[in-house]
Amino acid sequence: MSLAELAACKALIVGCAGLKLSDEEADFFAEQQPYGFILFARNVDTPEQVRTLVTDLRRAVGRMDAPVLIDQEGGRVQRLRGPHWFEASPFGFFGALYGSDPDRAEAALVLTARLIAADLSDLGITVNCTPCLDLSLPETASAIGDRAFAADPAIVARLGAIVADEMAAAGIMPVIKHMPGHGRGSVDSHHELPTVSASLDQLRMTDFMPFMALSHLPWGMTSHIVFDQIDRDHPATQSAIIIDEVIRGAIGFEGLLLTDDLNMNALSGGLPERAERALEAGVDIVLHCSGKLPEMRDIAPMCPMLSTAALARIAVSDDIFSRKTLKYDTAEDQARLSVLLADFKD
Repeated sequence: MSLAELAACKALIVGCAGLKLSDEEADFFAEQQPYGFILFARNVDTPEQVRTLVTDLRRAVGRMDAPVLIDQEGGRVQRLRGPHWFEASPFGFFGALYGSDPDRAEAALVLTARLIAADLSDLGITVNCTPCLDLSLPETASAIGDRAFAADPAIVARLGAIVADEMAAAGIMPVIKHMPGHGRGSVDSHHELPTVSASLDQLRMTDFMPFMALSHLPWGMTSHIVFDQIDRDHPATQSAIIIDEVIRGAIGFEGLLLTDDLNMNALSGGLPERAERALEAGVDIVLHCSGKLPEMRDIAPMCPMLSTAALARIAVSDDIFSRKTLKYDTAEDQARLSVLLADFKD
C-alpha cells in the first residue's frame, strides 16, 4: 500500500453484515475509506464465499492489500469452523500441557498455529487477532477463561511468542491483546466495565510481563478495563495515562494500537463518542465489529485520517505481510499433531 493510499485512510476498521457485500456497503466503504475490515462468523460459509467477500471488501476501497482481520484463536474463539477449516484447541489446553510436558506443548502449538495460518492464507486474510496474552487467574472472567494460556507470565510469553512467530512466518499479522492485561477483570467487558485495583508495581511483575516480552510485535489491542490505581476515571482504551505511561511506557509497545470492539458495553456513551475518546487518548485505530451500517455511518465521520504516527507504525509493520516464508503441508502437520496429542484431550 502506497503512502498516498494510506494517507487517505480513516483510523477505522469495520465489519459487514453478512456473507456478501451489499451495494450500499460497498458505496459507503468507497466513500469513507476505512483502513481495513474484520470478519465474524456471520460472514463465513464456504472457502469460495469467504475468498469472494475478502476480495470484494478490498475492491470497495480500491486497495487490494487492505488488511482483513479475523479472530482465529482456537477453542471458543474461532470464526472459521469445520468441516472446511481446522478447529484448534484453546490456548488454555496448551498452557496446561506445558505444565507437564513443555516440549510436547510447544511442538503441538507450532503445528496448531501453522494449520490456522494455512487456512487464513488460503482465504486472503492477513491479520489474526491473536495471541491473547492475558493471565489465567482465579478471578479471570469466563469471557477470557481458557483463551488465556496460564497464570505464569513466563509461560504466557513463551507460548504467545510461538503463535505470533508462526503467524508472522506466514505473512499474517499477529495482534497481541488485551493490553495492558485482562486477566484480573472479573466481569465480562462485553457486558459491563471491569475494575482492577492491583497496584502498578504488582501489575508490572505479573500482568504486564507477557506484553513486555512481546512488545516488539507490530500490532496490539487495548482492553476495556479500568485500572483504578493508575486511572480511576477511564478504561484503558480511553485512558491517555494508560496508553502513554503504561502501554507505550512501562510495557514499551511502539506498534500500531487498536481498540477492542467499540460495541462492548464496558464503554459508555454513544458510539461516535466512544471512538472519539479512544482516539483522543492515543489509540491509532478504532475497531467497530457489528457490521451494522447505520452505526458505521455514525462513527465514520468522527474518525480522522490515519495520524502521522500511525502511518509510521504501519510502514514498519508492513514487513510482516511480505514475509510468507512458511511452507505448508497441512496433511502432514495434522498427522503430526494427532500423534503428539494422541493421549491428550482438551
